[in-house]
Amino acid sequence: MTTVTTLGLAAEILADGRFLITGTGTHGEMVDPEKLAGVLFAWDEKSFYGTFLEKSEQGLLLSPSEALSFFATPAWLEHMVYKTDHSFSSYQETANAIHKALASGRISPDFSQWKAGHYGWKLIDTPDDYPPFGNRWLSLALEETLFSKSEVGLAWDQLLTQYPALTVMGGDLSPHMEEREWLQTIGWLPDLTPFRTCLRLIEAEDSYGEWLLSVYLQDREETDRLFLMEQDLDTPHGYSSSGIPADWLEHWDRFLHDIHKCRDILPWEESEKSGILRAHLTNEQAWTFLTASSLLLVQAGIHVFLPAWWEQVRRVKPKLKAKVTSSVGASRQSYLGISQLMDFEWKLALGPVELSEDEFQQLIMQKQRLLKIRGHWVQLTPDLFLQLQETLKKSRGKNALTLRDVMKMHLTAPAELEDEPEEDYDQESYPLSVEVELNQHLLQLMHQLQETKEVPVLAQPPAFQGTLRKYQLEGSSWLFFLRRFGLGACLADDMGLGKTVQFITYLLHLKQEGGGDSPSLLICPTSVIGNWQKELERFAPSLKVFIHYGNARQRKEDFLPAIAGADLVITSYALSHLDEEELSMVTWNTICLDEAQNIKNAYTKQASAVRDLNAWHRIALTGTPIENRLSELWSIFDFLNPGYLGSLGEFARRYVQPIERDQDQSLIQQVQRLIQPFLLRRVKTDPHIQLDLPEKNEAKEYVPLTAEQGALYETAIQEMFARMENTSPMERRGLILTTLSRLKQLCDHPALFLGESMARDEASRSHKLERLLELISDIRQKGERCLIFTQYIEMGNMLQRVLIREGYGPVFFLNGSTKKEARDDMISRFQNESLPDQERGAIFILSLRAGGTGLNLTEANHVVHFDRWWNPAVENQATDRAHRIGQSKNVQVYKFISLGTIEERIDEMMERKLTLSQQIVGSGESWITELSTNELRELFALRRDWLDTKG
Repeated sequence: MTTVTTLGLAAEILADGRFLITGTGTHGEMVDPEKLAGVLFAWDEKSFYGTFLEKSEQGLLLSPSEALSFFATPAWLEHMVYKTDHSFSSYQETANAIHKALASGRISPDFSQWKAGHYGWKLIDTPDDYPPFGNRWLSLALEETLFSKSEVGLAWDQLLTQYPALTVMGGDLSPHMEEREWLQTIGWLPDLTPFRTCLRLIEAEDSYGEWLLSVYLQDREETDRLFLMEQDLDTPHGYSSSGIPADWLEHWDRFLHDIHKCRDILPWEESEKSGILRAHLTNEQAWTFLTASSLLLVQAGIHVFLPAWWEQVRRVKPKLKAKVTSSVGASRQSYLGISQLMDFEWKLALGPVELSEDEFQQLIMQKQRLLKIRGHWVQLTPDLFLQLQETLKKSRGKNALTLRDVMKMHLTAPAELEDEPEEDYDQESYPLSVEVELNQHLLQLMHQLQETKEVPVLAQPPAFQGTLRKYQLEGSSWLFFLRRFGLGACLADDMGLGKTVQFITYLLHLKQEGGGDSPSLLICPTSVIGNWQKELERFAPSLKVFIHYGNARQRKEDFLPAIAGADLVITSYALSHLDEEELSMVTWNTICLDEAQNIKNAYTKQASAVRDLNAWHRIALTGTPIENRLSELWSIFDFLNPGYLGSLGEFARRYVQPIERDQDQSLIQQVQRLIQPFLLRRVKTDPHIQLDLPEKNEAKEYVPLTAEQGALYETAIQEMFARMENTSPMERRGLILTTLSRLKQLCDHPALFLGESMARDEASRSHKLERLLELISDIRQKGERCLIFTQYIEMGNMLQRVLIREGYGPVFFLNGSTKKEARDDMISRFQNESLPDQERGAIFILSLRAGGTGLNLTEANHVVHFDRWWNPAVENQATDRAHRIGQSKNVQVYKFISLGTIEERIDEMMERKLTLSQQIVGSGESWITELSTNELRELFALRRDWLDTKG
């Protein structure tokens, strides 16, 4: 006996347009959604027999198009008995009605829906029992299909290009457009009218004449055929039909209907009693027609011909030009300062027309919106008048423009092509732009500031003991050149290029030219005060130097007599705050900050104290003007040229946030242009420097993970995301950074991740280690030496152990816990060419923090970064232990990267950001913690393509 299974079905349309299908068994029990999908879609190959359908706890969720197909043509199983409720049956009937309409082409775009602001469709012949939700279902199903990548979707895209009116909806649709006209406009219905109604505006002879508005009929087939419609008050409708083709007369009602629409749209027609349009317009009416009415007419289906010049005039961006008349730069002033007030002549530029301040003040009095000036029409709106008055008001009195403002306006002015005005520009929507026009002297100054090689090079001072390199003379000359104009300077040369001797040379130039009675002040880290003292004694013994430091230093009233006669006073950053009272007693000849990144945090007391000191000139020396954040640049530049980059809040809103968030290239370039005149940066590899360093070649060594590493990697990621769900923002950051560190250790070797002190089969468990051994073998066969950098002491110990076992000893390992004596001994032996290899050592392992700076290891010409430190500046400093003055061989740098892991992902991101990093923004790892969860998943996910499943 055959068992018959009964399935009860119910359906419900949800608020978002999806359908919920639920099922009950023979005894009223709910049917599991997975089982329900298998029964109802057992023959549906498209959904892979129900597998790909969306399910909820209650049942199946079908999209509008899926539901339409399901209800219209259900594939019932013969061994089942189906019982449907009333709603289910109603949906079946509606779906069948929609299917029939689609098959016969009896559907149409729904004008009311397009007017409401979205796509909508309707049945042309609606059945009597057709429900209210039917057209919504049809619209949602069609929208789902039309915006897919199917053949239908591609055809719809092509249709949109042919009939762009399809994309016009909502408020952009003319309220004067009727449904039949709209269907003709979008190409749904043919327009059998042989002509188009057109209006043509003809310009007045001058600003005070009348404009002419004419009515034409244009042949649809031959668009050059135009018929002027003469006004005839003797006819019932005010226009003569004589002269037009006879077969057009049967469509005369269409012309009259168009005229009626024009009367509704043109505001001055409200008072007209006759059926004709006013032919003569005032200047004000012509301006309204050009700026507003013409667009409304086109939206309503009326064609409009405007004067040829109007499009250009409409797009002209008014510019207020300020021509500098001050004599800045005309002579060798001892001090100007970035706050010096400028004198200007104002001009208003409107395309080819330039008006003096007196001229546009007169125009304001005339209150004309369209003016013909020197043969050119221009547009002057009330909004433009207000902007002019406000701008002029802000540039006078206490708001007068300074040299600081002039430089910022000149350096950040966008490069615009006069022949390519901005699209859809109108004076009501855009602020008035202000441009600065420099005089000859200022132009020359700006050119020299932007092109350092144009700065005159001063001869080496006779008092300098030694010989300066050419680039060092250029640097000290540049510092002295900026002093002439009271402009602060940041000397940001690469480490080792001699910033110290360049400032010493600057001081000797200053003394040689009798530059002021007060001493200069040098503020530096405590650790280098002694070094400065020795360098000054060596290179400039003629300078009188006073050291303000220690418990016995002079305070209060004793300070000024103590520094009397000194050329330079040296103190520390800590004392700049503690002894602020004493240091503020003097207007210093020059204040110089060594290692100026010490004031990178603008909110510290010492940064604030340093910025408050008075000086005729300010200099910053630093190899890293930006270490991690763009705001660090603001702090240094606000010391050099106070107010130049605005307040910190303004700078953060305008530059820091969009650059660090979006890497906005236009803003990056703007910051570059702003800081370039005051920042001199040379690197060791610059051919102009001529340090004769050998080449440095960098290569990336990509290695896969072993199967063991891959399994541990995926487990660690899953654990992180599971724990992240219920963490605070602070805990989340800590969790991400901890996981990041663990994954980097895992990429090195699984023993680090698992905490194994003595690992088994060390080399075979890490392809990184295997590759390193191959590399070391090649290096040693050539008789060359190698540095290996790692962040992890455990990894360094393992590398040392494995390399000694492989016969490459002695292998040195320097880390933070290495005693000074042992450190000095290792360095001395490694660098000593006279020692035999068995004593000297050929491989030096260094932890990045302990060995990344301050060492000279030029006997090595191979550098391996076993794990990456995601700050290019830190890695480069480590590489420079070998690639520096004294190196005679080409240096080869290897950066190890585990394929498919976060190491590869971040390396790719750093490559994309490299230009930004080198130009303006430094980088670290903290930015990773601010990514969204989805971005983190993408970043941390293991790409299994590169996993060595055999390993």
